[in-house]
Amino acid sequence: MRVLFVGDIVGRPGRRAFAKLAHRLRQRHAIDFIIANCENAAAGFGVTPDIARELLDAGADCLTSGNHIWKHREIYDFLNCEPRLLRPANYPAGVPGVGLGIFSVGGETIAVANLMGRIHLEPLDCPFQAFTEIAARAREEQALLVVDFHAEATSEKQAFGWYADGRCSAVVGTHTHVQTADERVLPGGAAYITDVGMTGAVDSVLGVNR
Repeated sequence: MRVLFVGDIVGRPGRRAFAKLAHRLRQRHAIDFIIANCENAAAGFGVTPDIARELLDAGADCLTSGNHIWKHREIYDFLNCEPRLLRPANYPAGVPGVGLGIFSVGGETIAVANLMGRIHLEPLDCPFQAFTEIAARAREEQALLVVDFHAEATSEKQAFGWYADGRCSAVVGTHTHVQTADERVLPGGAAYITDVGMTGAVDSVLGVNR
């Protein structure tokens, strides 16, 4: 299965770029499944139901998010009725939405997990413990597992990559909007990158005005 992961879509420029290129990239590279982080899609902060629908209609098969997912209150109910939009799985029980999506693609199964780090971010449940439960569920479903690890600290992302290696297909870091150059396949077989970067304006500061 060929999976395309699209880094944090920032504002209208990021949305326009995604809408313009998603179908073209799917065709050119025979992509089976597109995951896009929509954490900053609504003017740089969070996502609204209309924007989530826009990105799904433009070609995203699953949307992941992060700490800004709660920015717009209208997204709360939408999270409960749209399983293709994920929020970090290690938020406490009882919050809207889910952090794991399981999808059938051409006779195969893919699980997408959304987790968030805790260093320099709000306190959450342990992402490492949450991953252990998620990996077991993916194994039960016989699904390949892709993890969006939304975190600030490089050290936490790398530690998570080593922890998850051998139990998932890929760990993709998001949040900082600056792509790292450490992409590799870890010894246990997991593809890893500390941060995949952003989809947004180049001549900007992390996708917003200079």
